[in-house]
Amino acid sequence: MATFEEIADRVWVARHEWFDVNVGLIAGSAGLVLVDTNASASIAREVLAEVRRISHAPLLAAVNTHVHFDHTLGNGVFAEAGAELVAHEAAAAALVEHVAAIRVQAAAETDPRFTDLVATDPVVPELTFSSAKALDLGDRVIELIHPGRGHTAGDLVVRIPSADGSAAALFAGDLVEESAQRSAVPGLGSDSYPMDWPASLDLVITLITGGTAVVPGHGSVIDLDFVQEQRSALGVVAETIRDLAGRGVPLDQALEAADWPYPREELADAVRRGYEQLPSARRQLPLI
Repeated sequence: MATFEEIADRVWVARHEWFDVNVGLIAGSAGLVLVDTNASASIAREVLAEVRRISHAPLLAAVNTHVHFDHTLGNGVFAEAGAELVAHEAAAAALVEHVAAIRVQAAAETDPRFTDLVATDPVVPELTFSSAKALDLGDRVIELIHPGRGHTAGDLVVRIPSADGSAAALFAGDLVEESAQRSAVPGLGSDSYPMDWPASLDLVITLITGGTAVVPGHGSVIDLDFVQEQRSALGVVAETIRDLAGRGVPLDQALEAADWPYPREELADAVRRGYEQLPSARRQLPLI
């Protein structure tokens, strides 16, 4: 079981082996806020036990950084423990349908942890927001910010200010990924927005200073330089898609028609999604 390690003043992260997913914990004088709830009720109960090793203060909230099951399926355990569930409105709206699709895939897996996943019912956050929300922890206020679409339609980041107002830590969800287990490739999946993602990260970068501990959705704690490098690579993906579509390269030829900053096998959904997101006028052969 992963244990929490303190990365900033009363800010902890636990890195879990299954999916290499990070769970965060933030403490204030009024209580605790959890960031992401892991991938099943059984694992969430283990997370809760580790939380109680840190503190028996009230659980004020459990925040979902986005809709995906490995960040949300423990919601019910933390709601029962008294936490108010919080998410971006798009993440909350998509949760039930997303989990239904994942259950179909998980039912074919042999790892017994997937049995627990399939048996876990999704619990949808009732406290939602569209742009930004502050959570008062008593002697500190943390900020939940939706910087725009990227990994999903409903990504948020959690900014924890330091005493001087700069960001002591920032939970980035899957807008940033470091995990070698996942090839350190951002999750450009079937519900991603590759054409929006670079601009969303531009906003995230404005929330980070050189001393900020940045927690990706998966992998090790990182810094501003890493986020900037990943933003640059995602910018290359977006601009390459824009160029290919603008030159009239057919979708089924696009992956082989360009050089990419990530392995081609990781980018099929990204290219398809990018073509879909561009205006139709940008996906035609130029008039001569």
